Amino acid sequence: MTMHSGSRAGWAAILAAAALVWAEEVPTAALEMTVGQSQVIDCPAELARISTTDPAVVDTVAVSRQEVLLQAKGAGQATVGVWLKDGSRRLYRVQVSHDLEPLRKLLRQNFPGEEIEVAGGREAVALSGRVSSQGVAERAVSLAGSFAKTVVNNLSVPPPAPEKQVLLRVRFAELNRSAAVSLGANLISTGAANVTGRITTGQFPAPEPGKITSASSILEGVTGTVPGHASSLSNFTLSDALNIFAFRPDINLGAFIQALRTQGVLQILAEPNLVATEGKEASFLVGGEFPVPVVQGGASVGAVTVSFREFGIRLTFQPEVTPRNTIKLKVKPEVSTIDMANAVTLSGFLIPALATRRVETQIELAEGQSFVIAGLLDDRVTENLARMPGLSQVPVLGALFRSRQEKKSKTELVVIVTPSIADAEALARQAVEPTMPLEFLAPAAESGKRQEKKPRQQER
Repeated sequence: MTMHSGSRAGWAAILAAAALVWAEEVPTAALEMTVGQSQVIDCPAELARISTTDPAVVDTVAVSRQEVLLQAKGAGQATVGVWLKDGSRRLYRVQVSHDLEPLRKLLRQNFPGEEIEVAGGREAVALSGRVSSQGVAERAVSLAGSFAKTVVNNLSVPPPAPEKQVLLRVRFAELNRSAAVSLGANLISTGAANVTGRITTGQFPAPEPGKITSASSILEGVTGTVPGHASSLSNFTLSDALNIFAFRPDINLGAFIQALRTQGVLQILAEPNLVATEGKEASFLVGGEFPVPVVQGGASVGAVTVSFREFGIRLTFQPEVTPRNTIKLKVKPEVSTIDMANAVTLSGFLIPALATRRVETQIELAEGQSFVIAGLLDDRVTENLARMPGLSQVPVLGALFRSRQEKKSKTELVVIVTPSIADAEALARQAVEPTMPLEFLAPAAESGKRQEKKPRQQER
């Protein structure tokens, strides 16, 4: 077997060399075949010998005395030599390639409108042309991989389009309603019932006693004379007349009454605009930071470091544009304020608390639509009562010896969010520059001309 194989290899080499030498003298024909295809060659005389330079590409079989069957085994190129008994000989240069028509048909069906050209080699398939996106190119290469061991990707892909961006217009409206009710009284006597003095609950400013003298003099403030003691004068300095003040000089008695009801409305509005790339998270914070002492442990136990906590109006959102051209939003607005009423003292440090209102939601909107988050209420009531023991229990007159102050505050936060798709190319074409209502400074050349004109006018 070994000698026979060596003989065949020797004959193949001799025939290949002979084919090159006789190529110009011997009639030569070119044949194109695809892998797996068979073709019959008819000879004018009886066959003497048949040879092929590469049996792995083309195999030859003598099916009759004058017919040769060529079988394409693999992609490549081979030369088939035929010797006839009449002394003539012929050469056939056979080019075997893969049958790429099924691949072309598959690519046309899956990617209509794409310009994809297919070419085959010995062990590889090459794809060339222009496709609309990188995803189309990758899928085309994946399909061609089932037809050849190696796929050469020569497809041209245009540069990717700018990523979609989402513009988010946010409006924070905080409505603060406050109301206060105050009721209290202060009494002074400049000599009524032979007594000089004052009665107050201490909640509101009361008259301060100035001088009590027996000499007649001019005194400022509220003065009176003690009955039976004409030379005894009393003087009180008014700190605050409150909103109701009455004084009877004939009975030396004065009253200061605070009966007030106040009501106010405060609206705070912020309108931030944010632009974020699709799928990326964006956030902003309008507020500040306050220091918080932190006691360390471990090797540095007892040491105090300072960290900062943020507070204010914060918004975090992550947009996503769907194939339906709608916008999915994951929004998390937050409003926090420093609350000193709930502050704590730790190791001599006063640490304030935070009053926080936070909402987190995920919605889907069409471009230009808005959604509202409302109803975030903060309702507080503060009431201060003061009264004098005993006297405040007297019917009817006891109200003069009691004071009451009540404060109510109600805050409601409203968040309005409006998303829209921002065209990056259009924004790039429109140069955004700040506009000035008036020219800030004239150019140096013009200002010099103006200064030159003034002296000439004076000379005239």
